[in-house]
Amino acid sequence: MRRGEVSKGVVLAAGDGGRLGSLTITCPKVLLPLGNQEPLITYPIRSLAAAGIREIAVVVGHLADKVMQGLGDGSRLGVKLHYVINSDYLSGNAISLWKAVEWVQGNPVVLCMGDHPIEEKLVKRLLDSETSSEILCIDYTPAQHHNVEEATKVTVDIAGCIKDIGKKLDHWNALDTGVFRITNNFFKAIDELVQSSGTDIETADVIRYIVGRGHNFHTCDVSGCFWMDVDTEEDLNLARNM
Repeated sequence: MRRGEVSKGVVLAAGDGGRLGSLTITCPKVLLPLGNQEPLITYPIRSLAAAGIREIAVVVGHLADKVMQGLGDGSRLGVKLHYVINSDYLSGNAISLWKAVEWVQGNPVVLCMGDHPIEEKLVKRLLDSETSSEILCIDYTPAQHHNVEEATKVTVDIAGCIKDIGKKLDHWNALDTGVFRITNNFFKAIDELVQSSGTDIETADVIRYIVGRGHNFHTCDVSGCFWMDVDTEEDLNLARNM
């Protein structure tokens, strides 16, 4: 699948940012400013736009009105924003993606996390991938600012497909960057998991489910590209100084 064939993106921004304590009681995590006072979520949105993805759904939940007011229609960022409300935002993050299924309309999309600053080059590398199925961007060479202990780890086989994924893997060779290429197969897998297991489902659970059923889940090596996961106040302070 070449770059021009993916035109939509989804950014997850529904979580309550509980690990940031009092900082997110009245301010959504994704609107916390970084060093140049730009909100955290504008970084993945701008990177999507620079890579040619300008029609974007933002899935909101905690303090949803403030996120929508803060971002508006997206014209300031060079994109057209559509908002999806996730009232189950305390469930796993795969549910936020699932809520966007009607907007996606079966099209392949780039999925990003609203609390992950990423650079344009990372998205472009993903869009240049040859495969037409699911892809997770992975990093084989984590930088010093990555909290490996807290990160989602990935075991990738010699063919570049995922064997296992999770935060507590003993044997792994890459980190999950939180950037995906998603097709309708991923939404179908979420639906099946919800039917059997309820809504406490993370994206890693969906990947394990797909792999467990004998399907390939491909990866895209984005080692050397900038990305960061902002979960704690320490992460936020680090991001503000980079």
